[in-house]
Amino acid sequence: MSIFSRLTDIVQSNLNSLLDRAEDPEKLIRLIIQEMEDTLVEVRSSTVKIIAERKEIERRIADLHRERDSWDRKAETALTHDREDLAKQALLAKSRAAEEADVLTAQLAQVEEALSKSNEDIGRLQAKLTDAKNREKALVARTKTAANRVRVRSTLHDERINDAFSRFEQVERNLDELEGRVEAYDVGRTKTLTEEIAELEADKKVQDELAALKARVAARRGS
Repeated sequence: MSIFSRLTDIVQSNLNSLLDRAEDPEKLIRLIIQEMEDTLVEVRSSTVKIIAERKEIERRIADLHRERDSWDRKAETALTHDREDLAKQALLAKSRAAEEADVLTAQLAQVEEALSKSNEDIGRLQAKLTDAKNREKALVARTKTAANRVRVRSTLHDERINDAFSRFEQVERNLDELEGRVEAYDVGRTKTLTEEIAELEADKKVQDELAALKARVAARRGS
């Protein structure tokens, strides 16, 4: 999968916009980083070739300058020996060497410009790559944090529910025990009016506590 079609797309890309539109930002940022690294390798390889070409041109220009100077000396030698014909040929050769050197010098300027542009591209691409790697670290950290929060909240929620059920069951056991004690106490005898009223009050208190606990459990389940 190619995210970018050329180097310009990379250095002018808006990573925020790309990641905001992505269904899986972590996967996308990894692909972007891989493509940036591959492009960086290609650009550096191209730069190496440009540097080699520059060196070759510089050597050729230096050779032509030496050749030009050599023909100049030969022309002078020919004149000192009254050989104007040879001096003219030497000056012609000197001129050809100088012209070729000028052409290569112009070519060298173009190569230098290309090299400067390549170095600039490498710098911009490296900066973009560093930014992308920082974004990847931030995304991974955010994902881990979110997962931890979900896990903690889930654990806390489970513990609260379990605790509520435990208290609920304890109240039911207390209620069963109270009812059993009342029934055992009442076996074989008639309750007084005061006892019956006290029993109603005790039963109401337990029922009220049970109703309140049920309401709290129901509220927590709904949250």
